[in-house]
Amino acid sequence: MPSSRALACPASLKGVLSAREAAAALAGGLTSWAETDELPIADGGEGTLGVLHATLGGEWREAHVHDAFGRERVARWLALPDGTAAVEAAEAVPLDPLRLDPMHASSRGLGEAIAAVGRPKSLFVCLGGTANVDGGAGLREVVRELPATTRVACDVDVPLLDAARVFSAQKGATPAQADELERRLAAMPELRGVADLAGAGAAGGLGAALASLGAELLLGAQLVLDAIGFDPSGYDLVVTGEGTVDGTTMRGKAPGEVVRRCAAQGVRCVLFGGCVVDPLEGVEVVALSGDPARVRQDLVGLGAELRFVGQG
Repeated sequence: MPSSRALACPASLKGVLSAREAAAALAGGLTSWAETDELPIADGGEGTLGVLHATLGGEWREAHVHDAFGRERVARWLALPDGTAAVEAAEAVPLDPLRLDPMHASSRGLGEAIAAVGRPKSLFVCLGGTANVDGGAGLREVVRELPATTRVACDVDVPLLDAARVFSAQKGATPAQADELERRLAAMPELRGVADLAGAGAAGGLGAALASLGAELLLGAQLVLDAIGFDPSGYDLVVTGEGTVDGTTMRGKAPGEVVRRCAAQGVRCVLFGGCVVDPLEGVEVVALSGDPARVRQDLVGLGAELRFVGQG
């Protein structure tokens, strides 16, 4: 029997594998040498509702919305057992690598999803992984008042203008377009009072838009990890990761929060990235092949290659 214990707790690799699929692939390699548990994680971005549903249960519902470019789509939302309605921005206005146009992408679809939940006991909005950098202008065309007390899980802790300065390039913006998007955000008077809040820049400024309507902005990684009972104690190795590891990984992303919590408890943590853009000081980072078609194979191989940890 394996004498070591490992925890596979990756976030999703956007457009390639869900967090649950990535955890299963990692576990396929880790189980060759360690007793392995799987705990998919999220931080407000793509797949957060799936992670919450796996742990908390609830009933899936559907809302008919429009994506960032006006195309009809169905966005799932989750009616949780305690009466909370959980809505995910990436379900409504996801980042589509086949159409990157942040100058014209709208957040209206998230507003339509929020309108569809009716009057729940409370509202939980997950932010991250969206195509827009519109400061929530589209959402505010639909939602003038939030339907209930609202908490917002932000996938990053940045202020409003960083939605353009830091993240718009990931959504297809050129440097000149990023400057224009920053000017647009700065010119929105309704957001000035909340522009400096941590999380205001999440999901293209949707954090600021929701805060302006009275929502509470919170770090999604902390909220979700607490909700699903993440605890690295008792493990010899924790493996986490995401599609791209860069300077934003430690700015509120779920894998960064896993790294911090493991360090606090003295548990070894390996952070993988489908691609690694920036080195992270003091963090053990592993880059995968970078080939989306090989991700499952890469993760199984990574899990197996870490077997020396169990031979201490």
